[in-house]
Amino acid sequence: MSGSLSRLLLLLVLCSLHPPRAQAGRQMPKLSNKKLCADEECSNPILIARALVDYYPQDCRFIPLRQGQRIYVYAMLKDHGNLFWMGSAENGDQEARLGHFPSSSVEEMHPLMPASVEVKTDRWDFYCH
Repeated sequence: MSGSLSRLLLLLVLCSLHPPRAQAGRQMPKLSNKKLCADEECSNPILIARALVDYYPQDCRFIPLRQGQRIYVYAMLKDHGNLFWMGSAENGDQEARLGHFPSSSVEEMHPLMPASVEVKTDRWDFYCH
């Protein structure tokens, strides 16, 4: 019993030295001040894309992509050369999550609606859930 108790205490001490970097529930820096959407609410997809490569996000603003995965694109961030898009990837049985990804990691497959409405981004666009 005392051996398992000392291992538990050692584990607690080690965990306190290197706490996990939680990002959920906080606002992250803006990637852009504007985005292009199909409507004012950015609620209709602009296009369907396909992931060209696997993409592993660096923080919670982004979504992971698997090569060949279908992505519904809802917005294209505008300020910094259209580097990032916002969308949702099909995940089979899992619930889809809306997030950002590099536009260079996907190819456009089917246009759905023109991205003709310029919308200002707000803090919720870059909030980690």
